[in-house]
Amino acid sequence: MKFTEANILPAGLERSLRFYVTNPSPCPYLPGKRERKAFTNLAVGDADAIHNSLSQAGFRRSQTIAYRPACPRCNACRSVRVPTREFVQSRNDRRTIARNATLIRTPVQAVATREQFRLLRDYVKTRHDKGGMSDMTYRDYVTMVGGSPVQSLIFEYRDSDADDAPLVAVSITDVLRDGFSMVYTFFDPEQDRRGLGHYMILDHIRHAQDLGLPHVYLGYWVKGSPKMDYKRRYKPLEVLDGDDWRTLRDDE
Repeated sequence: MKFTEANILPAGLERSLRFYVTNPSPCPYLPGKRERKAFTNLAVGDADAIHNSLSQAGFRRSQTIAYRPACPRCNACRSVRVPTREFVQSRNDRRTIARNATLIRTPVQAVATREQFRLLRDYVKTRHDKGGMSDMTYRDYVTMVGGSPVQSLIFEYRDSDADDAPLVAVSITDVLRDGFSMVYTFFDPEQDRRGLGHYMILDHIRHAQDLGLPHVYLGYWVKGSPKMDYKRRYKPLEVLDGDDWRTLRDDE
């Protein structure tokens, strides 16, 4: 179905790209709700510039597709990002960083490896066994990682720089003009007490600060969804409100 609600699109892009909307399907975050998504194909000329504009307008990337919620009577899914210059570590943040002080981050080309896939398979089996990725094959993972038409990296985390050091955590990350967009993260489920998911977000914030990048995009925060509530811990947190980004209030 062609999507014509240009009010949610960046100025000008509604004329240069074709947007569509999905049919209604069960919402994965709010029981009893139905969701629809607006989407467009990023495998076009000047994909990086388009991706940057769409990210600032609340879109996310999945392989070659940029998408955004387009539910007619619900606005619960809100795009959020961390303003890195204003971010202040909490006591819990500092403890998480200390617990993972041995981790070494290595940026690698966005090319799938068997080692990454084994870690992803263990993570999904433990944390999301009934989710949409539970039956992912290695070929699916290759497509997921290697199909990006925009600037993307994989950050690998290990406890040592030795050649045989096991892979502990992974972040598939898009590089934007104004920061990082964390597409998907996964980690060793047997090391859950280290807070590796939390650590990778903190590490992206620190890395963005070092590079002078002002934002780390965290995708969607969904009010009323326990599995998305963790994003509120990063303060200040900016939320997309209409066409403008503003600080999320504590009472929201």
